[in-house]
Amino acid sequence: MRVLLVEDDPAIAAVLRAGLAEHDMLVVRAGTYRDGLARALDGGFDLCLLDVMLPGGSGFDLCRELRARGVATPILMLTARDTVDDRVTGLDVGADDYLTKPFALRELVARMRALVRRGSARVGWETVRVADLEVDLAAHRVRRAGVPIELTAKEFALLECFVRHRDQVVDRAAITAQVWDENHDPFTNVLEVLVRRLRRKIDDGFEPKLIHTLRGAGYRFGA
Repeated sequence: MRVLLVEDDPAIAAVLRAGLAEHDMLVVRAGTYRDGLARALDGGFDLCLLDVMLPGGSGFDLCRELRARGVATPILMLTARDTVDDRVTGLDVGADDYLTKPFALRELVARMRALVRRGSARVGWETVRVADLEVDLAAHRVRRAGVPIELTAKEFALLECFVRHRDQVVDRAAITAQVWDENHDPFTNVLEVLVRRLRRKIDDGFEPKLIHTLRGAGYRFGA
């Protein structure tokens, strides 16, 4: 696995590089906002580990800019900022997962592998069509009314869960089990944040609406 680490502290970066190397992960470090942006845009990474506090800008802003530029590489944010607002902000700007410092290396590795696995291992080589939405489960491509839509790995995992259960009511527990597996975030509003992000990309500006919230029951996906 080739990993981009955007971290300004060389000591922390050295520890992570050594620890991840034991799990067959090659770490490329960027120490500033600008360097992280340039390396991420160059591509070739399976995953990005992103710190929040960076010289030249925040990790939140960098994550937002990468998503705006169409970079779909899974992003896991690492930070000492552990308030709920910080975690929600990280997910809302496009991060796929969020881990606060200090953390256990084995948990970090498990989360990294889960993100990459969900981003690349698709079950069922098919294109699913719901109204004017087209979802290529093999190539990880999404179009609505012919317009390409860029999704993060986590957003695509949620969309895949929805399309595989289209026209059915899917409760929170079922969605969590399929999207987060055993490493899901414990925060009660993390699913709502992800649904809001996905709805903004595939529903806003289009008709008919496809994501329907059923209070007390879960969600239904379909026209």
